Amino acid sequence: MSDLFSGVPVKDFVTAKKWYEQLLGCAADFFPNNEEAVWKLAEHQYIYIVQMPEHAGHAILMHMVDDLDIFISEITKRGINYSQREYFPNDVCKITYTDPDGNQVSFGGIENGSSKNT
Repeated sequence: MSDLFSGVPVKDFVTAKKWYEQLLGCAADFFPNNEEAVWKLAEHQYIYIVQMPEHAGHAILMHMVDDLDIFISEITKRGINYSQREYFPNDVCKITYTDPDGNQVSFGGIENGSSKNT
């Protein structure tokens, strides 16, 4: 088994850390150094931010979740709204959030209909 670490370059570590804590609903799981923060999304799957101003705003990440409606509802309750919602065949939906630097973090899954018109 191997682990997947998906990196997101950011301009300002403190600002980005706060935004990702709000998006993900928790503090980072660990800090490799003073310019990186890591969150565990699922077993063997991690997202990390790293202060790299010269590369900020170019990340595109997607994570599939079991219950998209509940997941998105919880993020909305924490005060973050998505920037884009896309629909695909078989009720698959992709919700994209854009961080302060322009990086895109998306969550996808089967939409059960409770949030289809939000």
